[in-house]
Amino acid sequence: MRALISALACLSFISQACVPKARQESRQVLTISVEKQTSFIRNFNPLLTSGSAREYSIGAIYEPLMIYNRMNGDFVPWLATSYRWEGADFRKLRMVLREGVQWSDGRAMTAADVVFTFQLVKKFPALDSGAVWNFLSSVESQGPHEVLFTMQATYTPGLAVLANQVIVPEHIWKDVRDPVQFANPDPVGTGPFTRVTLFEDQVFELGRNPLYWQEGKPHIEGLRFPAFASNDQANLALLHGEVDLAGNFIPAVDRVFVQKNPEYHHYWFPLVGPMIFLYLNTQQEPFDNPTMRKAISMAIDRERIADVAMYRYTEPPHPSGLTDAYKRWRKEASPEQRRWIEFHPDEATEILEQEGWKRQRDGQRRNAAGQVLSLEITVVNGWSDWVRAAQIIASQLQVVGVDAKVKARDFGSWFEGLQKGQFQGSISWSGEGTDPYGFYRWIMDASTVKPLDVLTPGNWHRFADDGATALMREWERTVDPERQKEISNLLQDIFMVEAPAVPLFPAPAWGLFNSKHFEGFPSAENPYAALSPNFRPEILLLLNEVKPRQKGL
Repeated sequence: MRALISALACLSFISQACVPKARQESRQVLTISVEKQTSFIRNFNPLLTSGSAREYSIGAIYEPLMIYNRMNGDFVPWLATSYRWEGADFRKLRMVLREGVQWSDGRAMTAADVVFTFQLVKKFPALDSGAVWNFLSSVESQGPHEVLFTMQATYTPGLAVLANQVIVPEHIWKDVRDPVQFANPDPVGTGPFTRVTLFEDQVFELGRNPLYWQEGKPHIEGLRFPAFASNDQANLALLHGEVDLAGNFIPAVDRVFVQKNPEYHHYWFPLVGPMIFLYLNTQQEPFDNPTMRKAISMAIDRERIADVAMYRYTEPPHPSGLTDAYKRWRKEASPEQRRWIEFHPDEATEILEQEGWKRQRDGQRRNAAGQVLSLEITVVNGWSDWVRAAQIIASQLQVVGVDAKVKARDFGSWFEGLQKGQFQGSISWSGEGTDPYGFYRWIMDASTVKPLDVLTPGNWHRFADDGATALMREWERTVDPERQKEISNLLQDIFMVEAPAVPLFPAPAWGLFNSKHFEGFPSAENPYAALSPNFRPEILLLLNEVKPRQKGL
């Protein structure tokens, strides 16, 4: 996949000149492959949307109040050490900040910096990526180490959004005239790697923060980020030993990567990424009918997709749509509830017939009005695992009489069409969150449905269920974990009845590492965090634990 197999087959004949510039000889600098860029621009503004600035501005340089660890479902205290809800209606959230934290220029970090950051993103909504001011009423300091957030109305899911906000120093940013355009070339942060020690268009390095608040950490001197124009190029560098940590897709990873150097080459792909869905546009007939959506689903052989398109890195989904990131929330599904995501082409054929889509002599299905049952599936050109999955789906739908085709588009065109609802069917990821609230909100909450042709960050299929919407509002008003669990179970029931989107497979959290020079990476045996470098600020959990490999080991 990703057009790599043929390149890797002749790897031993590839000259070193084909690999991106080699890293510095210092083995105290961890080389990470994460951004696919032909060249870098020196922009370390952590408040910009993803892709507008260097990705490790969040995490390595600027830190959040708390970190959600998807591997165990817990919040890890970070710049804030604790929180508590206050008031009978839970409209107030108090956070206690860690004492002794310094900015990398030696100034103390205080509650004033936290208040300033939130006021800054309020003044410049383009920086409010978490949309915190959609539910936040005010934020105020309660002394140097406490912050009080007041909500417009009770909204307990706001905790995760507020905790995830990275904090910037008031004494630097208060003088920035336009923070939306500010490149922040010489960042001042609280993170473990705040010094830009090298910046070229093909590589940059971040050096260790000598004032970091975690004593004795980080254990390494710095981070190195080479520019790779493609996934193939990044994988070749990984195989040549020029990369220590990567979040790349590699086909046949055991044969291609591990067997090349089994002593040092390792990977871990836990299924804690987003769910990959086939979204059917519920504003178009006949996909506004849950029975038809289930018929489409039952015509899909997910085991084949896992084998052929995904190299068995994944598995068929849970019928609730929840991945292993929400494993503790998933309810036990009955055989009847599971049936709609299983491969039953004969049953799919029966349903299509019963719904009035009769198969004609030419093999196509038409309704009483003579309309052909067709489905165009859009997918990103070059994302070969998704493209192959779409091709498998289309061929299987054709077997049951659906005139299915795959349309590969460049990312920009595909994503704009997805956001505007300009598609019949499309393969894409799910929304993510710390609990099923965030997941189901973007699947079937009426508050997230936008008109067709209007850009939306989620609910691209434009589905709403009144019962699910009411449950969402109830979840927002409770901090009782038992009631949240009950609501989650009810939302799962609705999802399995209504089939608002067709789950295909849980996405692996891609993570590969070379342990020749470093140790302490997360793994299945030591799952203290996700190995994938693609999750920020969660990557902080890894960056503070990885160490130079001891000599002789």
